[in-house]
Amino acid sequence: MPQELQLQVLPEVAASAELLTQYVAKLTHSSVQDIKHITILKRSIDARQRSVKINLKVQIFFADEDVVHREIQFPNYKIVKDATPVIVVGAGPAGYFAALQLIELGVKPIVLERGKDVRGRRRDLKAINRDHVVNPDSNYCFGEGGAGTYSDGKLYTRSKKRGDVNRILELLVAFGATQDILVEAHPHIGTNKLPKIMEDMRYKIIEFGGEVRFENKVTDFIIKGNEIHGVIVNNDITIEAKKVILATGHSARDIFELLDKKQVLIEAKPFALGVRAEHPQTLIDSIQYSCDYRGDFLPPAPYSIVKQVNGRGMYSFCMCPGGVIAPCATAPGEVVTNGWSPSKRDQATANSGIVVELKLEDFKPFQKFGALAGMEFQKAIEQKAFYLAGETQRVPAQRMVDFSQSKVSENIPQTSYVPGTTSVELGQVFPGFLTQIMRQGFQDFGKSMRGYFTNEAILHAPESRTSSPVRIPRDEISLEHLQVKGLYPCAEGAGYAGGIISAAIDGEKCAIRCVESMF
Repeated sequence: MPQELQLQVLPEVAASAELLTQYVAKLTHSSVQDIKHITILKRSIDARQRSVKINLKVQIFFADEDVVHREIQFPNYKIVKDATPVIVVGAGPAGYFAALQLIELGVKPIVLERGKDVRGRRRDLKAINRDHVVNPDSNYCFGEGGAGTYSDGKLYTRSKKRGDVNRILELLVAFGATQDILVEAHPHIGTNKLPKIMEDMRYKIIEFGGEVRFENKVTDFIIKGNEIHGVIVNNDITIEAKKVILATGHSARDIFELLDKKQVLIEAKPFALGVRAEHPQTLIDSIQYSCDYRGDFLPPAPYSIVKQVNGRGMYSFCMCPGGVIAPCATAPGEVVTNGWSPSKRDQATANSGIVVELKLEDFKPFQKFGALAGMEFQKAIEQKAFYLAGETQRVPAQRMVDFSQSKVSENIPQTSYVPGTTSVELGQVFPGFLTQIMRQGFQDFGKSMRGYFTNEAILHAPESRTSSPVRIPRDEISLEHLQVKGLYPCAEGAGYAGGIISAAIDGEKCAIRCVESMF
């Protein structure tokens, strides 16, 4: 019977199969020859003390035992070419996992994506980075895989109660992710690996009879007597279905506007907004690991920090160790930042969204927009940033200490944000209450993380697409829209998820409820 143990070892021991075997042999009063194999089940870093340790949960197979390896297999997918269709709007993680769940349940998904496939997106990403040209339908937010594909690939979620996280992780492994995501406490795929995984998911959907249609933008919903009957694509093509899973992501403003115009019930939702802060990765390493050099056996250090400032939460969001800042505008005339890391997290800088929680009352200047008030608040800041930075995809930037002192930075060093920066006093970008909170908050951050509050850190504005500014209300059990039968608001764009895992879980749940209502 294999033996399971909880261990705490030095980083160099965790990184070496030979040293780990020697350590386990000593711990179990065995010889090295007695140990046939060690499987690492869980791994996390404990950096609370000056000597950083690695926590491991391991399974030990001794010489007289058969080694059992974890096998990951696809579910029992069914051929659905001639089955009843369900429209899935959006080819992000929610849309693709919903489509795969529909196939597993014997229903045909028709996935409609306004953007291009992962390969086609690359040219448009180059255009926004190099030429400052924004394609409204193909960018970092829109296209196959959604915002996550060319973002970061973080798989950590606190939404354990929402569904089976391990099922989602195992499916990602089946589609090509490394099995490390089943082991790490904060799993991460990397933007360099996600495109191939999303592509393979598409191939699987098509293999079993589903459809995936790119550059198919939903421009209208066919609603008769408060019941969905299909959609209009590209202002011209009618696709009929009595079930529609709406998984468009948090930046599909035209969908929110369309629902509002058609008097389909939507609600303003609080979200968070702020800046993206970039530090040298070596500085974050020295703070988090309490050392001058992290060595060869520790990964680039992340950080997570939360403070209450003037009754508001200010916190790090989507922290990217060894990563870069990317331009994530979805329309001309605005600038937006986000961050991502490659799988090795080997870039010289670390960045994180540093955002402040907003309240519905903050949107009062935009109350004439009704349920779209938060979206218009968000849009106004993005447009002001665009204007202040020079009306290109350059972003307003300021050194951290200078920002807290209301001082325009004399110079901004080159950062990882490829389109470039313009030195701006960021108080001009944000409403006064938000500026005041962030100025105090960064000083408070520096008291908890010695060295964090520094002019080596460059703030890029704005980080504004943290979550949807709109909620599309649905029944808690059936997950159907409260007003329109057959419409299933799903994941981030509907205000019910945040991140790849929670979006995938919500996609599966919507697919299950959708099929349950059909038979």
